[in-house]
Amino acid sequence: MPEFAPLRLQKFLADSGVCSRRAAEALIAQGEVWVNGAAATPGQRVTPGEDRVTVGGKSVRAAAQPKLTFALHKPRGLVCSNDDPHNPDTIFDLLPRELAKHRFFCAGRLDKDSEGLVIITTDGDLANRLMHPRHTVVKRYHVRLKEAFPRSRLPLLLRGVVIEGERLRVEHAALVNPGADGTAVDLDVHMHHGKKREIRQLFTTLRHDVKRLRRYQIGSFPLRGIPLRGGRQLSPQEIAALFQAPRPHTGFIPRNTRATPARAVKPSPHA
Repeated sequence: MPEFAPLRLQKFLADSGVCSRRAAEALIAQGEVWVNGAAATPGQRVTPGEDRVTVGGKSVRAAAQPKLTFALHKPRGLVCSNDDPHNPDTIFDLLPRELAKHRFFCAGRLDKDSEGLVIITTDGDLANRLMHPRHTVVKRYHVRLKEAFPRSRLPLLLRGVVIEGERLRVEHAALVNPGADGTAVDLDVHMHHGKKREIRQLFTTLRHDVKRLRRYQIGSFPLRGIPLRGGRQLSPQEIAALFQAPRPHTGFIPRNTRATPARAVKPSPHA
């Protein structure tokens, strides 16, 4: 594509690291995006370097950011947000200072009380692919409940429940190390959509409160090997693994229980 070729506004914002294409569409609909002093319209095209684009009153740089993607091991207590006045501690605090100049955003969030694998990227197209329902990217979670869950109720998780007109459900559910009575406090669940706090709401509606929620795999890419609060930059092959169907289910992969020292995210020397 020529340097100054017009492109859709959503792609321009994604390439600039402002947000994903889907989030850009929402910002445009909300009137937060302006082009050359006028409110932007859906599907509008802009020419980088010529048209002036602002989001929330702030100018957007025309130059595209380097495409950087990291897998992070999120602890509980951090939010997956670039700007949350009520929660100053964010997942982006795990990045080293030299990466602070880049605009990262989460390609699939975890709530403040959850932990595990989170992908952050400056690549808006990649984020859109990871989050869009049509790509059916499978995410695997280890759920620990406050009280034991009976095997007989597993079909309820697959069938789901309707809350405020939306059906909340998972695609796979299995007990982890069930007792002789056919119950367990640990479950392995898989889903490829994932609305905000969906797993927690689903179990709460079934009268089982979640004690701990940990995402341990996305596609065929596992969290294994990344220590808590640590992370690493992903290679093209590892990014591709996020979209690959996971191997046939063989049960929950237990977390390594040995103490692992925390370490900072190390950017690639070529970043």
